[in-house]
Parts: sequence; structure tokens; C-alpha cells
Amino acid sequence: MLVFDLETQHTFDEVGGRAHTRRLRMSVGVTYDPDRDLYRAYTEDQVEELIAALRATDRVVGYNLYSFDYEVLHAYTPQRLDSLPTVDMLVHLERALGWRPKLDDVVAATLGERKSGDGLDAVRWFRQGRLDLVAEYCKRDVEVTWKLYDFGRRNRYVQVFDRQYRIRKVPVAW
Repeated sequence: MLVFDLETQHTFDEVGGRAHTRRLRMSVGVTYDPDRDLYRAYTEDQVEELIAALRATDRVVGYNLYSFDYEVLHAYTPQRLDSLPTVDMLVHLERALGWRPKLDDVVAATLGERKSGDGLDAVRWFRQGRLDLVAEYCKRDVEVTWKLYDFGRRNRYVQVFDRQYRIRKVPVAW
């Protein structure tokens, strides 16, 4: 299993909106192998290695993989990534709730933790040439994604803040 997230070089505003996700370009991708307790960061020039690692694993775990991360990676490969064995936690939560909660809100409600920033910070750091900060930020996202997945796997639920900012328990089967 690999837990996966990536950051981009551009914002949606710069590429013409969400219909052009592939134009965002990857700055850094991070994977986590929980069996070996091993994080690995990939830069854009290593994207082929990242895609090979995702293809070689039994399961890819993440949050918004189908609509975002895989779409960004499709700029680098003609092969479809949506056929990979994937647990996209956002897909499960959207089906259960009828709306798309932010990862940070689900993590906060379930684990009492927060992410370390947002994707706009990562774009700014990329432009400053601070790939170390982008990788650190992305690693934190992968860390909380793993903790959320593991919590849901062990407890069969996660929690979200609903639109009135009340905690709501959501059953999960991942």
C-alpha cells in the first residue's frame, strides 16, 4: 500500500479553472509505505518513478485522487491511472454526505489535528525554489491522510464538521 499526495506548480486561476487540472503540473509528490514506515518525495523530473511506484502497489490511498492527483499526473502519462486499486476517501465521504468536505476539516473532526497550510503556500514555495518546504508540507498531508485512513479502517467511521460546524460521524468501509 502507498498513501499518496502531490502539490502543483500553478493554481487553478492560472490554468483556466478546474477543467484544466492537467495543466497545473506537479511540483512534488510524496508517498508513504506504512509497512516499511517510509516516506518518499518525488520532484517533477522523477514523475515517471512516482507513476511506476503507484502502478506497482496493491493499493493507493489518498484524498481526492481521482479528481485531482491522478488528473495532474495524466499530463505525464497516456496510461489511465483511475484503474489503479485506489481508496479515494473523498469519494466515500461525498457519497455518504452529498457534499465534498475538505481534508483538513475531516482530519480536525476525527483526529483533532490540522494540516500545516494549504496548496497556495506550496505553489508560492515552489516559485521561490523551496522544494524542501513543498516536500515537507506534502509529507504532512500524506501523514494526516494515512492517520485518517487508518482511523477509519480500525474504527469503521470518521467524523466531519457539517455545514453548521457540528461533528457528524460517518460510517466508512475502507
